[in-house]
Amino acid sequence: MPPSLRRPDHHVLLLLALLLPSPLPARAPAAPGAAAALLQALGLRDTPQGAPKSRPVPPVMWRLFRRRDPQEARTSPRRTSPGAIQRPCHVEELGVAGNIVRHILDRGARARTLGPTSPTGQCTEWNVVFDLSAVEPDELPSHARLEMRFAEAEATAGAAGGWELSVGREAEGAGAGSVLLRQAVATLGTPVRVELLGAAWAHNASAPRSLRLVLALRPPAFGACASLIEASLLLVTLDSRLCHPLTRPRRDAEPAVGRGLGGACRARRLYVSFREVGWHRWVIAPRGFLANYCQGQCSLPATLPGPGGPPALNHAVLRALMHSAVPSATGLPCCVPARLSPISVLFFDNSDNVVLRHYEDMVVDECGCR
Repeated sequence: MPPSLRRPDHHVLLLLALLLPSPLPARAPAAPGAAAALLQALGLRDTPQGAPKSRPVPPVMWRLFRRRDPQEARTSPRRTSPGAIQRPCHVEELGVAGNIVRHILDRGARARTLGPTSPTGQCTEWNVVFDLSAVEPDELPSHARLEMRFAEAEATAGAAGGWELSVGREAEGAGAGSVLLRQAVATLGTPVRVELLGAAWAHNASAPRSLRLVLALRPPAFGACASLIEASLLLVTLDSRLCHPLTRPRRDAEPAVGRGLGGACRARRLYVSFREVGWHRWVIAPRGFLANYCQGQCSLPATLPGPGGPPALNHAVLRALMHSAVPSATGLPCCVPARLSPISVLFFDNSDNVVLRHYEDMVVDECGCR
């Protein structure tokens, strides 16, 4: 088990804030100091109060995280082949572009009983509301899947098929506005899934701040009315500012252990524990990650890398050469990251939604002199 940081002080938050991407300029800081910068980089306005007790993590979110996380991939039976190129801006399981996945629950479905003798033949309509205010304007949706689960007792009544689902936009008053789509449903025994992108809003448009829908289900026979248990929205968005075109897999080799100043420039081990910084209540996975840092001398011959190391910059070699000849003329090159790799974080946001986000340049794999 990797050793955790001993003191969860402001230095840890400052280090994380420097490792994560810069905060967006359009969002004002919610708290002073490095903690606010880190929260902004995570896409949060302030610290979530903690995971709700009745909010389990959906299996699809676990699957997406385990496929993305390098540590999970190494221990999984379906391990990615060594040297494979990952596409951080692509969600392979869903076959769409994206680097942010949100599982959003309905904010309290309201049912309106119509009765089986209604003119439309429907028994009940449900008004569902999805809060999308956390989605940034620069995030372009690539997948918006509405998922509904119905009561098992009613699912048996509809096992023969013949249900028809209609999804409409909620009008200003009661009832449905314009109908967005209709879909035949073979059975209610399994979750019913509907793709909303292209129907609820255009493919190249930003997501609305709130999505209000009216769901109606036409039964196959008189008296076979259904009841909605839960409605959720799986939303995948792509923020091109937060991903690189291609990412090499993380190296399996462990960095050097120790904090001494001596020795050549190289990656040193630094494990960051989310429990130590008090974020384990809302960060679901991972429990921590090996961030590492660069330290060491860049004088000759340390500036020249060993076999398999990152290539040395001619400018760094020149500076080291000048420093060895005339120390007062110039300083030594700096020991800085030469190769970094990403991590994925699964967490609860301020609205108790389960979010999976991909963060570039979070782990120092190699160091070099610059």
